[in-house]
Amino acid sequence: MKTVAFHTFGCKLNFSETSTIARKFKQKGYKRISINDNPNKVIINTCSVTENANKKCKELIKKIKNKSPKTEIDIIGCYAQLKPKEISKINGVNLVLGTKEKFKVSNYFNNNKEKILHSNIKEITKFNSTYSIDDRTRSFLKIQDGCNYGCSFCTIPLARGKSRSNTINEVLNRINNLISKGLKEIVLSGINIGDFGIINGKRKESFVDLIIAIEQINKEIRFRISSIEPNLLNDKIIEVISKSNKFLNHFHMPLQSGNNKILKSMSRRYTKELYQERVKKIKFLMPDACIGSDVIVGFPGESNLDFKKTYEFINNLNVDYLHVFPYSERVNTRADIMKDKIPTNERALRSKMLRILSDKKKRFFYNKNIGLTKNVLFEKSKKNNWVNGFTENYIKVKVPYNNNIIGKIMSVRLRKTTNDLTVIGDLI
Repeated sequence: MKTVAFHTFGCKLNFSETSTIARKFKQKGYKRISINDNPNKVIINTCSVTENANKKCKELIKKIKNKSPKTEIDIIGCYAQLKPKEISKINGVNLVLGTKEKFKVSNYFNNNKEKILHSNIKEITKFNSTYSIDDRTRSFLKIQDGCNYGCSFCTIPLARGKSRSNTINEVLNRINNLISKGLKEIVLSGINIGDFGIINGKRKESFVDLIIAIEQINKEIRFRISSIEPNLLNDKIIEVISKSNKFLNHFHMPLQSGNNKILKSMSRRYTKELYQERVKKIKFLMPDACIGSDVIVGFPGESNLDFKKTYEFINNLNVDYLHVFPYSERVNTRADIMKDKIPTNERALRSKMLRILSDKKKRFFYNKNIGLTKNVLFEKSKKNNWVNGFTENYIKVKVPYNNNIIGKIMSVRLRKTTNDLTVIGDLI
């Protein structure tokens, strides 16, 4: 039997696409195995948000070829779209497929005349629906792709193209299909999901239309929203979710900087004041909601005073955790040619400061919930005789391993926050 292995770098959207591509290989008679078990073919789905993501991809290719010299390695994803020639020169790479071609990777083999199959990103208008069902518990469902924003630091529009979406009816059909497979939770995912509704280049529907339609589904299932821009998370969306029986009180809303000067330089479409208003609105209607945020530190021109203002703003902001990224230069972005670059050691120091702050905020949020009873969806992963799951408001919980609760939503009393920021719970 032909064998294939997959490795995914980057965002949850990439994981949903890898899962869909893997199912196509299965249909063609491939057996999916571990990357360490000498597969006939390896598909690496890449990210290119940072230079470190590119570096990790190169390291993995070298590792595979050292262990399995005869394995074919095909590269797909954002890195493949942005730098196909660079990747094709890496020893061991069999094929490089761009954003349009990656969904046909199961059709290509080592007898291809071309090593690079790559379309102009401006020509990509089709939306490809993807979803993950790998653990049969939670699915990441892609409802939108691409972005029209053009932030000065970001290569995503160059890697994924313009904003485009599925239709509401198609999303509902996909959701019902996932429910029939036994999924208990669906995460609506996209590059810019608040911009949902652009079909064939024209706005036909909206994100609030979608969540209202999902609310009408008469089946037991819970939903999360992946990262959504603060300028697109309007009052109507927040109000609908606050009254919802299906959407969970968990929001991830990128901030990037708590300084308006830097936000403007980043070409972000909001101010720190608007961001603060969104946080206040969420916490007013849903006091126990969890709010996460992305932050970039060391952006060109970010002085020590600018960073201090960001730190103070976040410290006083009622958010509950941070994803912190040191700024990474990206070719073909406006930020790459900006002056006043921040030394990498200073970027690392600022990252460390905000990550410490993030841990403090998360611990404070977790401790506020100790003693409460929450509904936890348990996942199949097992570690040191514990099984993990997440509450509605995204608190990571562990209880002693019990195979009977895997994939089920159970009532759990939260007892104690551990040093590694997990809450020990007791089944009720």
